[in-house]
Amino acid sequence: MLRLYDCGESGNCYKVRLLLSQLGTPFERAPVDVLHGETRTPEFLAMNANGRVPLVEWPDGRRLAESNAILWHLADGTPLLPADPWERAQILQWMFFEQYSHEPYVAVVRFWHFAGKVEQNRAALPEKMERGYQALDVMEHHLATRAFLVGERYTIADVALYAYTHVADEGGFDLARVPAVRHWLERVRAQPGHVAITDEVGTLVAWR
Repeated sequence: MLRLYDCGESGNCYKVRLLLSQLGTPFERAPVDVLHGETRTPEFLAMNANGRVPLVEWPDGRRLAESNAILWHLADGTPLLPADPWERAQILQWMFFEQYSHEPYVAVVRFWHFAGKVEQNRAALPEKMERGYQALDVMEHHLATRAFLVGERYTIADVALYAYTHVADEGGFDLARVPAVRHWLERVRAQPGHVAITDEVGTLVAWR
């Protein structure tokens, strides 16, 4: 059985839980306490030298880190990652957008709120909010005439961007200003096998 080293509040970890649930793949969920430094211990760093979750471990000992790389590998050969080269390139385009133009702003501000670090980052907050809204506006423009991000069907591009977009309000982002994005969120939630970020899925195990 796959083992997911996981932090429940992390959108990057949620991406993997969501996809595994939608694929119907059984997995073990090994919670890692990020706020208390468990990803920086020698034991964890021996598994992932970058000291981050999510991390997926296969029964044969192979491990894969980086949420979008994990999505790509797990979805390959399924309808969530089409075979058409152009559509695959577009999916990669949105997954790179998520990691470089969306997550560093929308997810980081949400983390500051979650971890009680807003005040110590007060000077950087306006730029983070502005850049986060810019990313949401890019999505709004694209989704104004489309049901999903790529090929008019649900793919891992939607999984990747749904994870932090649907909780953007927890970082103070007003999703009322992006109605097409909100309608897209509803369509993603309606997909078979959908689980919420707070749902207890997988078999819970200790990682150490």
